[in-house]
Amino acid sequence: MIIARKRVPGLSDAALSRFVRRAGKAAGLAGTVNVLLTNSIELRSLNSRFRNKDKSTDVLSFPVPAELRPKFAGELAISVDIAARNARELGHSAANEIKILTLHGLLHLAGYDHEQDRGEMAQTELRLRRAFRLPGGLIERAASAPAGRSRPLARPRKREEAGRMKVR
Repeated sequence: MIIARKRVPGLSDAALSRFVRRAGKAAGLAGTVNVLLTNSIELRSLNSRFRNKDKSTDVLSFPVPAELRPKFAGELAISVDIAARNARELGHSAANEIKILTLHGLLHLAGYDHEQDRGEMAQTELRLRRAFRLPGGLIERAASAPAGRSRPLARPRKREEAGRMKVR
């Protein structure tokens, strides 16, 4: 289900739903994924509530406990504000940026952790971005960011933490 509290030019709820299904399947997820498209204020609130980080971020992933799988894979929250800004800076559409953030979040729901997996998530994200014809992704942006500039990346969630994280 797509909950669009903030609209993305050039991306309908139906198109994003189709992308979530295809990308989720490609990432190895079974079950539905809810996606919240909202503003930076709400992402900051969620980031503070669930990660104790009082700052906005671009995407948050909320896996579900094992007993809810495979019918339900989890939830994503995405800041349309940050996505639009990043898209402008990187020279591609906000719709593509939302898909990049969605793909990144789906990989976290599938159990990938780019902070600890020795490049496995980065390789998978690169392969899937190419398959979906998307521009550069979050992991490679963070790796190539100039010194002193940090990208607002969500901390990956491990499956065993899932019971504590729910968007309400």
